[in-house]
Amino acid sequence: MFSVIVVLVGVVWSVGTIALFGYKITILTGLIPPLIIVIGIPNSILLLNKYHTEYGLHGNKIKALSRMIQRIGLTTFLANLTTAIGFGVFYFTNSKILMEFGLVAAINVMATYLISLVLVPIVFSFLPAPEVKHTKHLNAPRLNKILDFIDHLVHAHYRKIFVVVGIISLIAIYGIGKISTVGYVVDDLPKNDPVYKDMRFFEKNFKGVLPFEIMIDTKQPGKALDPVTLQKINRLEKMLVKYPEFSKPLATVDGIKFSYQSFRGGDPKYYILPGTLDLAEMASYMKGDAKDKSGMFRSFLDSTRQTTRVSVQMADVGSIRMKQLVEELRPRIDSIFEPADYSVAVTGNSLIFLRGNDYLFKNLLESIILAIILISLIMFALFMSFRMITVSILPSLIPLLITAGIMGYFQIPLKPSTILIFSIAFGISSDGTIYFLTKYRHELRLNPMSISKAVSLTIRETGVSMVYTAIILFFGFFIFSASSFGGTASLGILLSITLLVAMASNLILLPAFLISLERRITTKAFLEEPLIQVFDEDEDIELGDLEIKKIEESDPEKEKFKD
Repeated sequence: MFSVIVVLVGVVWSVGTIALFGYKITILTGLIPPLIIVIGIPNSILLLNKYHTEYGLHGNKIKALSRMIQRIGLTTFLANLTTAIGFGVFYFTNSKILMEFGLVAAINVMATYLISLVLVPIVFSFLPAPEVKHTKHLNAPRLNKILDFIDHLVHAHYRKIFVVVGIISLIAIYGIGKISTVGYVVDDLPKNDPVYKDMRFFEKNFKGVLPFEIMIDTKQPGKALDPVTLQKINRLEKMLVKYPEFSKPLATVDGIKFSYQSFRGGDPKYYILPGTLDLAEMASYMKGDAKDKSGMFRSFLDSTRQTTRVSVQMADVGSIRMKQLVEELRPRIDSIFEPADYSVAVTGNSLIFLRGNDYLFKNLLESIILAIILISLIMFALFMSFRMITVSILPSLIPLLITAGIMGYFQIPLKPSTILIFSIAFGISSDGTIYFLTKYRHELRLNPMSISKAVSLTIRETGVSMVYTAIILFFGFFIFSASSFGGTASLGILLSITLLVAMASNLILLPAFLISLERRITTKAFLEEPLIQVFDEDEDIELGDLEIKKIEESDPEKEKFKD
């Protein structure tokens, strides 16, 4: 109960941060409060598990709280820092909604860590000492059996672990080849949403409502109404009509056809583009000052009659087909309007969505790479070994690989709302790697001649917290799958799966790496002083510097030692 209260303080701070920065509640920033709950609770679990473990060793509550801060404080700081990086890299995407989400989430992940580190010791210093029923979760028989099995597995069958992981990775890579990178304008809306239904109705009956515009700059004032230009526009319209994705084009040519039909008494057979002489005859009929709102062609011509446009409505065909259409249309348009005489640009909301989707996709890929680089630097500062970076990064990358493979097999497209899970998941899954390796370094220093024993002790102590936090993270993110908004639902499902696999990877694959590589990596990487020291001083003592003092019977200090 107190852990939840502590985390709720972080939730209040997160909402306050959104308001202080002047941001609005958007699709993404609205996710921050529940994210803070899901990410903040594991901080309390790690702190309290260490508190209960320490209290069980010596029975001193205040000493246990003190050692909880000393031994878990910096480790959880680094772990939360990697999580904050996973969110913070979105600030560099140049997408306003992602920048706001990344900045607020990163700040409040660290703020929630500080709140937990300060309030948990304060609250529990006033509460009674933990009883047996409070600490029995540390010795849960079923969980200990699972951890014992994992310990046996990584010691006796680590080669088989590598083979299984290798096979799963190859299957995942094959699945990645099946991923499509398609995005739709109404992609994440539920199928029963009125907007979605209306879009499909217009696509079925009117071939869509999304604007697709072709702007034609004739490079000379007045040339937009030149008979040659009008003939070219007419050819362009006939070409566009052949595409089933487009509705009937609308341009100055159509206005002229209507005008000519009216000029000829409304006879339908005169709905044609008139010849040069007829155009000159009806010139006064067509004229209208561009500044005059009653001007017939005001929305299709600029004031100098140099630039005109062809307007088409189209269906929400998706980013892949949209890109194909643009690539196919470009040479055909150039064959009608010579680039030397005309400057033609394809625009409209449909194309803007495509360009924005591609731009965002590219930036999210860059954010994933940036997250990997920054977290790798943290790992290097922590372990001072390039080889250990590989060992520590792989257990966090393989879950991303598996998730991407699942997306391929289940036809989940790679789009902005799904690709953003990778940097978040990598940041959070790196937490488990840091927990495990820092505890392993601690045990290895206490038992420098027994790498196998250090791995076993690390699995038994960190495994309990890692399993509990993985379960909370899984269900915490999986609840997002109940959302009617497709992006949020995908975020919840994929993140929960990724983090569950990451827990298994950190508990099985990571120790298997350490056992197999043994002193080729661990001795050099772990026994040298790192840039960041995570051990408390009372156990980081050079035994060779200690001296034994013999106290004589007459020595007055003898009475002190008696006391």
